[in-house]
Amino acid sequence: MDKQAQVLDLLETAVTSMGGSMRTGQQEMVKHVVEALEEETHLLVQAGTGTGKSMGYLIPALAHAQTSAKPVIVSTATLALQSQIVGRDVPRLLESLKGKLSRPMDVALLKGRSNYLCQYKLGGGYPDDNEGTLFEMDAPAAPAGQMFSPLAAEVLKLRDWADKTDTGDRDELIPGVSDKAWKQVSVSAMECLGSQKCPMADECFSEMARARASEADVVITNHALLAVSAFEGLSVLPDFEVAIIDEAHELQDRVTSSVSGALSARTVLTAAGGAKRHCGVNVDELTKATARLEKSLTGVPTGLLEQGLREDMGIALNDIVEQARLVLALSKPEANAPADGGRQTARSQMQAIMDDAIRMLEAEERREVLYTSRPREFVEGRGYAETDDSQPATLNVAPLSVAGKLREGLFDGRTVVLTSATLAIGSQFDAVAGSLGLMGQGAPSWTGIDVGSPFDYPKQGILYVAKHLPKPGRQLAAETLDEIEDLISASGGGALALFTSKRSAEEAAAILREKLDVKILCQGDASMKSLVADFSAERDTCLFGTMTLWQGVDVPGDSCRLVIIDKIPFPRPDDPISKARTEDVAKHGGNGFMQVSATHAAIRLAQGAGRLIRSVQDKGVVAVLDSRMATARYGSFLKSSLPPMWPTTDKKVITGVLSRLKPEA
Repeated sequence: MDKQAQVLDLLETAVTSMGGSMRTGQQEMVKHVVEALEEETHLLVQAGTGTGKSMGYLIPALAHAQTSAKPVIVSTATLALQSQIVGRDVPRLLESLKGKLSRPMDVALLKGRSNYLCQYKLGGGYPDDNEGTLFEMDAPAAPAGQMFSPLAAEVLKLRDWADKTDTGDRDELIPGVSDKAWKQVSVSAMECLGSQKCPMADECFSEMARARASEADVVITNHALLAVSAFEGLSVLPDFEVAIIDEAHELQDRVTSSVSGALSARTVLTAAGGAKRHCGVNVDELTKATARLEKSLTGVPTGLLEQGLREDMGIALNDIVEQARLVLALSKPEANAPADGGRQTARSQMQAIMDDAIRMLEAEERREVLYTSRPREFVEGRGYAETDDSQPATLNVAPLSVAGKLREGLFDGRTVVLTSATLAIGSQFDAVAGSLGLMGQGAPSWTGIDVGSPFDYPKQGILYVAKHLPKPGRQLAAETLDEIEDLISASGGGALALFTSKRSAEEAAAILREKLDVKILCQGDASMKSLVADFSAERDTCLFGTMTLWQGVDVPGDSCRLVIIDKIPFPRPDDPISKARTEDVAKHGGNGFMQVSATHAAIRLAQGAGRLIRSVQDKGVVAVLDSRMATARYGSFLKSSLPPMWPTTDKKVITGVLSRLKPEA
């Protein structure tokens, strides 16, 4: 029996034992993944909703790992999917394949160091710069008549959990704690003392996770760690020859975010204060250099620095680099000095300051993007207001492209399978492939395959484009609100409304709660998990939200019979990285709008529309309230990324369909 037949036999065994049956697309995916692993070629697989994608790559991964000396890496965009694969998919799969594999298989979960509790920090080995924590307390009881602060109570909860957990993984703590509380018991990779110096290295949860991963057959990780491995060449992952990238449409953005840097006067002063307090170093000159940086950024408009650094910015950054280098030299511990968490934290902060400043000074030759940012003021009931350019600015640096680094650090010398429900636009994979380094001179060869979906989209779904509405502006138009009201009235609820801005989602929810006799939930009212659970459980409830809801929401059945998209999800006009990439494409003779903005929008649209049909029984309507889908030249390009639903621009047809879809009371 050849390899493909063997793996297909495993697939049949697994799905049958779980009470299902093999799907055509799933079989096709397995065949192509096995072929890619055998021939050591890169593969892009678009597997539509309902295909059983995770099974389609996990079974070939397990089969390959049986005879491989190195683990197979499986990377996801989110920690949530990472945990789902390890906590649900893999255990069920291994149970179903008992006796069918040549040997027991070990699958390990690996996250970044800050996701694990640090025993040394919990024991007081690092300085506590926050009031209200309880590192010095020996007993959990509060003194008579006194109440612990919420933060202190959370830290006590963490201390109790630390005695019970086997992994120290934050996601295993249910219910969880705030980010501020977790920061009291975790360290970043730079802050870590390292296994050679840490007194509690033998009890380190992060090191134990890495040790398990080094011995595992399959390692489930995330795009952030993959980015560190590819860009910085650090051994954060075990040595591997095969990688499977799930949610691959997110890889470019996740990698970009993971390897971006930021510098502000506040961050430099914080680092300087830490060096003075924990290392006894004079930081007066560093403080002066920081003041010069702040002055150089004062009044600079928020956004892309198209001309690069001004002279005064460059001088200030050079001064910061020299002073940070001096502080690091003066704060270096003696050869046999005992572990000192405070010194390590201070030095790690200073090193990060110096590294980011150097990147900014070398941005042009590194082909990196420089831009300024400022926080957006939150106004109750209105969402995020415009930034105030009079506020202190943060200077940011990000790669103009991640393609070259991914080509060298990920694809070179390895076999990589990339999969998602949205990788192709029409039948073309070139846009995603190009963004990841698989196009152009010297690019490795690859194959793209769309294995389809088990759903009959033309019969199960309708794509409605509201051609009669005015072109959308920055604010939510009254006509758009009226359209949403009419659609939800016709459907009797059961609507997932996806907005391109938090302000629009909140405004629509507030107004329509007064007009509609259905329950409307809005992102931010409660935890996302709780909101989705309520939306799923109550068939006439509606859920309004932003980009978080555009993907990952899986609500089959009557509870989601209408998906509303307020606007084509182009990148924000002031998004500096998209703007820089668009200009770079145009500079090299391409169509920057189509290659960057339209491609970004097409993939996001497909993700949003994919929330509607989640099972073979589902029926419903995707309503796009942006007339440009019907009138603009790029409209057909955007539609080509969507599932092949029956299209219409006739509102009367849609309200009639929605009325018929309304469940009986």
